[in-house]
Amino acid sequence: MKHILYIIGFLLPLTLLSQEDKVLVITDTTVADNWMILGDDWRYQKGDNKLWANPEFDDSTWNEFSSNNLNLLDGKNVIADRGEIVWLRKRIMADQSLNDALVLNIYQEGASEIYLDGKLIHQLGNVSSNKDEVIYHNPFSQVLHLPLEIGKEQILAVRFVNAQYKYPIYFNHNGLFRIFISSLRNANSTDVVKNRRVAFFQQYVNNYNISLGLAILMFIIFLSFFIFFPKERINGYFSASLLFLILFTLGVLSINDNTGTYFWLTFYFDTCVLISSLILLFCFYKILEQPIDLVFKTISFLCFSTICCYFLYNPDALGPIWSIFFYAGIIRLSLKSWNKNKVASFLFLSSSCINLAFWILMICWYMGLVDQRIDKFIPFAFMLIPVVLAIYLGYAFGKRSQDLRLNLNRVQELSKEKESILSQQKNTLEQLVKERTLELNQSLDDLKATQSQLIQSEKMASLGELTAGIAHEIQNPLNFVNNFSEVSNELVDEMNEELDKGDLEEVKAISLDIKQNLEKINHHGKRADNIVKGMLQHSRSSSGTKEPTDINALADEYLRLAYHGLRAKDKSFNAELITDFDESIGKVNIVPQDMGRVILNLITNAFYAVNEKKQRGVSFKPIVTVCTKKSDEYITISVSDNGNGIPEKVKEKIFQPFFTTKPTGQGTGLGLSMSYDIVTKGHDGKLKVETTKNKGTTFIIELPN
Repeated sequence: MKHILYIIGFLLPLTLLSQEDKVLVITDTTVADNWMILGDDWRYQKGDNKLWANPEFDDSTWNEFSSNNLNLLDGKNVIADRGEIVWLRKRIMADQSLNDALVLNIYQEGASEIYLDGKLIHQLGNVSSNKDEVIYHNPFSQVLHLPLEIGKEQILAVRFVNAQYKYPIYFNHNGLFRIFISSLRNANSTDVVKNRRVAFFQQYVNNYNISLGLAILMFIIFLSFFIFFPKERINGYFSASLLFLILFTLGVLSINDNTGTYFWLTFYFDTCVLISSLILLFCFYKILEQPIDLVFKTISFLCFSTICCYFLYNPDALGPIWSIFFYAGIIRLSLKSWNKNKVASFLFLSSSCINLAFWILMICWYMGLVDQRIDKFIPFAFMLIPVVLAIYLGYAFGKRSQDLRLNLNRVQELSKEKESILSQQKNTLEQLVKERTLELNQSLDDLKATQSQLIQSEKMASLGELTAGIAHEIQNPLNFVNNFSEVSNELVDEMNEELDKGDLEEVKAISLDIKQNLEKINHHGKRADNIVKGMLQHSRSSSGTKEPTDINALADEYLRLAYHGLRAKDKSFNAELITDFDESIGKVNIVPQDMGRVILNLITNAFYAVNEKKQRGVSFKPIVTVCTKKSDEYITISVSDNGNGIPEKVKEKIFQPFFTTKPTGQGTGLGLSMSYDIVTKGHDGKLKVETTKNKGTTFIIELPN
């Protein structure tokens, strides 16, 4: 923004000038507190001749220059084109009243040599008629010693070459060369710091340095907040705004560098401050929870328009308009959000009003309506809004921390209350747990008793299935016993008759027959006894004691008992029984009554499956196969049928307790579950099922060899 550059070159009232001799008389009064503008009564001539610096040279034929700013303009005409050398001459004299040393303040866009009475006293850059040898030196403010002699008229001459910059149109008139003169009060000629003009500039720079340090500090703090709390995006937006503000301040402080890039520096820091302000406005919208509206879009448009106009027109023409819209937008936003967030609205409203009033005063000062210089406060004006925003963010952070602390205290109080309640509840629950434990133990005992009853019921149910078969099997030996008893009785009578006859040979033959009959009676009696013992063994509870058992005989006996039992209940039932026993198995160490129940359950299920399929198809021939086989690892007992098979969904649940596919009243659902436990837990074996739809099912028992 160009007004920053004009701060040092502020134009003050002109000095007394000798009208007759056109000699500028410098008095103590004119330079004690002010800078004199050496803008009038200069004479100038294009060209280059170092003799023009001599006081004896007659410059009466030169053109006169009367611009207060001494910006190489004569009305609307530029007195020196780009790259041209022009000489300026002026008569000055130090009055007898002057007691202090004098200094010059130079601001230029080009290179210059300053002569006093023909002697080169200062050189800024390198002035040459050869454009390639010209070295431009464009200071923002250059303070130089002016060794005037008291009471002597002297010639101040300047050899100046205008800078050849390819600036936009609005910069074409800025062939600037401004020269001011002041005194050093209470200081020698080298102590320029105590000069009022220099002190003002130093204060101006110090203010910017303070603003820069404050901006860097806030940038580091809020960037750290954003890094450690990435969900708080407002800290990231604010740190981005501060970054552009830092870049702006660095640009302003570096404008005194002798780089010849004044236009690009001003473009750079103007762009930075506009972007920073736009991000700040976005932060206000986010903090006040307002949606992006037309006002924000308008201000954004003005912001980018100002940047674009740098290459078309003087951006300062849009600067005041943009500033008014910017602060008016914040004021409008604050008033709109007053009821929602009074603290933020008050801070933003008050700071915006202060800033708006400040920039209005600055405009009035530029226009000459205000005499007091306030431009040194520009750095603080730029920092006011960010500082207020930082204060609110700190307040909001503290408020959240306080709320969290209060909530934590409430939580701790509630925790203590809950601990007390939990302690009471714990005692109550412990008492209840003890009572429930006693009840559960009683229920467990009852459940175990019920389970034992259910198991016993299942055993008795299977025994009931065998009753008819057992009756059928025990009937045969009983018939043999009865028949052979009757025959033996008749043979005894015959033997007595033969004894009476004395036929001993016949008596011996009859006695042999009687003996054979008795042996057969004994054999079938033992057979009946074995059947009764097996029935009793099946019905009683298992002792869990393993003993060597003939697996083949056990399987064959239960196959016949189950078949005859089913035949006794249903005379129409017929099935082909196939056995394939491996005689090499021998005796296996098992619990016979438990394994007998397993085999019986599997065979009974097989008969049920084929009988169910038989009832659906007349041409079906039921087949039940029992096989045993010995391998290196297992002794395998398999029971197969050619029934309908088991569906896949049923197969997954077939070994679960109380699961049955039989109609109500025909099964307890414990048979396969008990069989699975007996094989896997009681004998460390495996019970598997293989089934194919409409082809049949095979249950396989694998016992460790």
